[in-house]
Amino acid sequence: MRIDAHQHFWQIERGDYGWITKDMVPLYRDYLPGDLLPELYRHHIDGTVLIQAASTYAETEYMLDLYWRNSFIKGVVGWIDLDSPEFDQDFQRLKDRKGLVGFRPILESVERELEMDSPRVLKNIETLVQEDFPIDLLLVPRLLPLVLKLLKRFPTLRGVVNHAAKPYIKEEIFDPWREQIAEIASYSNTMCKLSGFITEADENWEQSDIEPYIHHVINVFGYESIMYGSDWPVCNMAGSYQDVYQVLVDSLPNNLSEADKEKLFGGNAIKFYKNLRG
Repeated sequence: MRIDAHQHFWQIERGDYGWITKDMVPLYRDYLPGDLLPELYRHHIDGTVLIQAASTYAETEYMLDLYWRNSFIKGVVGWIDLDSPEFDQDFQRLKDRKGLVGFRPILESVERELEMDSPRVLKNIETLVQEDFPIDLLLVPRLLPLVLKLLKRFPTLRGVVNHAAKPYIKEEIFDPWREQIAEIASYSNTMCKLSGFITEADENWEQSDIEPYIHHVINVFGYESIMYGSDWPVCNMAGSYQDVYQVLVDSLPNNLSEADKEKLFGGNAIKFYKNLRG
């Protein structure tokens, strides 16, 4: 089963997508299953993992409704508040819902390391570790030291780095991202999504701008721990679904085995999320 491990849907009128503003012309419209299906057919993708785009439980319920109505959605990664005093109740209420395969707490917006060092947050992360429950890690490079600190404390945390932690491709900056992402890759339960690269590049990006970053992620994580993700429709800010797919395919070695291709385009997502529907 070929899987796009990272895509979104939204309806603007729902009102919980505050980060999508009117000046973001390619994004400021509804994106629904019928809009994505032609791209999936064109690229021979059998299913997707639908990722949260709003920090609300209402959106998680909305995504689960889409899951029940669209068989190509193989699983939903919802939102959870790591700093909530009701975390345990929220986790128990949601974790066994059919279709929910993971959570994505929004680490990207963390401004102070203290927020992730609080006893309550650490206790709640420990719950996720004990339950072996998958989480998506939405990061920017400045948060990589924080995640490394968390992994040293919780080395068995089942986490997948989204968009390779958004390296500074436009600025052509590699360090310290290069060393830090390699250290994250040393944790056996951690994976990385090859997604979001064109959005981090210059508006006139070329294959050669992005390829070194893709190669580095592949080299440090290996084909056992990487997933293809389109980040559609966010990718429309910088290109098309075809652009995202092609820049990855063109960066892969010509002699890549079919077994490794299957891991990248589906097998690793199935292994990581555990409860994707067939």
